[in-house]
Amino acid sequence: MSLVIDTLLNSPITEELSAPEVELLSGLFDVQDYKDGEVIVQPADKQPDNLYILASGEIEVKIQSGSEKTDLHVLKPGDLAGIITFAGGAAADVQATLYAVGSTKVLSLPRSKFETLINSHPMLVYKVMRGVVRNVHGIVRRVNSQSTELSNYIYRTHGRY
Repeated sequence: MSLVIDTLLNSPITEELSAPEVELLSGLFDVQDYKDGEVIVQPADKQPDNLYILASGEIEVKIQSGSEKTDLHVLKPGDLAGIITFAGGAAADVQATLYAVGSTKVLSLPRSKFETLINSHPMLVYKVMRGVVRNVHGIVRRVNSQSTELSNYIYRTHGRY
């Protein structure tokens, strides 16, 4: 199978898609190569409204915190990035910079290409967006859990620390 299809099958956005739907969707993605430390997206750029799916390597997500950059998360193959601008959010709200860790391949889907499917394949669009929402829900659950653990540690609640 191709890199694009393999990556899509490892991604939450295709969980509900049939094989022909994955094949159709795969034709909309571009593959981008990055070297170690190379910036994929940063706040100073005109933020593209692309959805990114990590195909190989890793992506480090960092934010500016005072005078230094703070690591937020490391994405693994199949993980999504660029969700806010892809879904129509304001690029000014995005403060994260994405860096390639090692040799990295990323699938990129411009929103305009994805929107060409709205009239011809509305159920495919619906299923993909359900996958995006499931992914965001998983991120929110993880962050909430980490926040609770940190709070328990700081305030020494529940006798665990």
